[in-house]
Parts: sequence; C-alpha cells; structure tokens
Amino acid sequence: MATLSVWKFEDATGAEEAERTLLSLQTQGLIEVRDAAVVSWAPEAKKPKTRQLHNVTGAGALGGAFWGLLFGLIFFVPLLGAAVGAAAGATAGALTDVGIDDSFINGVRDKVTPGTSALFVMTTGGVLDKVTEAFSGSKMELIQTNLSHEEEEALRAAFAPE
Repeated sequence: MATLSVWKFEDATGAEEAERTLLSLQTQGLIEVRDAAVVSWAPEAKKPKTRQLHNVTGAGALGGAFWGLLFGLIFFVPLLGAAVGAAAGATAGALTDVGIDDSFINGVRDKVTPGTSALFVMTTGGVLDKVTEAFSGSKMELIQTNLSHEEEEALRAAFAPE
C-alpha cells in the first residue's frame, strides 16, 4: 500500500533538506520513494516554486500531470507547465475518489504559506522507526493521506499519459 504524505517545514529550504534525507533512506533500502515533488515558498514571493523529483520518477510514478493539477488546486500554480483548465474539473473528481478532497486541499493551502516549504511524496515499505529517527529534530508537520492499492491505481489511471 502506498502512502501519499505532505511534510510541511517552517522555512523555505526545509523540504529540500528532507528530500536529501529521504533519498538517502531510499538508497539504504529503508523506504521506497515512488514519486515526489517539492514546494518552496520564499517569504517575499507571491507564489511558491514547485518541482517534481525527477530522480525518483519511473514505474509507479504519478507524473507531472498529477502534481500540476494538485499544485494548481492548492496554490493556483501549475507544475511543469501542466494546464489547469476546463478539463481539471473532471480530473479533480478523481482526486476526491482517492481522499484528496477540499479538506485536504484547504488544509495544505492554509499551512504552506510564504516562508515555508513542503515535500509531497508517495512512498511504500518504510521502516518506520528508522525513517522517524532520520527526521528527529526536524521542525516539520506531517499531513498524511493513506492510499489503498485501489486508490493508488485509480490515481495512476487518472493521470496516465494517453
């Protein structure tokens, strides 16, 4: 079963530091990162910068269309040039089917603000005590949405390239 997690950090660089830690844990075989994206929001910026972690994409990755839609809904900013337009309404319905609803969107929008950052990551198979230990001392807040196998497949189907 995959877990889609949002980790919010109290500064604009915290998510990038967490990204390095997470990828190190993956190298050690302590967690499998299926896909991820980073949001960093400088204190003076009107909108955040977003990027997908290309070094973890591949089999099982959701891809730019998913992240673009999700970030477009949360921050009104598409990732990687993905258009969030008329077709987004139907696709947004697919997000609701997997637990990414208005409550999730609004919760993230309210917490990830100028001067903060966030790591959005889909993982499987984490050795929880080792992952927790690696992040001890980090100033972060974890917002987590657990995805069942069916929900994970529904997300993948909704954002599969045609």
